[in-house]
Amino acid sequence: MNDALDAAVFRRLLAHLDARKADVQNIDLMITGGFCRNCLADWYREAAAANGEEISKDAARERIYGMPFAQWKAQFQPEATPEQLEAFARAQASHD
Repeated sequence: MNDALDAAVFRRLLAHLDARKADVQNIDLMITGGFCRNCLADWYREAAAANGEEISKDAARERIYGMPFAQWKAQFQPEATPEQLEAFARAQASHD
């Protein structure tokens, strides 16, 4: 394993999902990929904990979103459409 390459890929993923890509909604990520930005924040916290570091949920989300989650949500996250909610329910059922 190459931690430097892994870190570079992670940074590129975050750059790809940053605020300029706000049209990529979390619900759409969950439908198609089975994960979202919040999942990445949770995984970030878990990795930190595995290394003996304590990171708050808010701090982890800010690392992933590039700003406080509440600010990102207010600026970029519209309410999910009925179609998105239906697709999400179908995707969740298939992931179980």
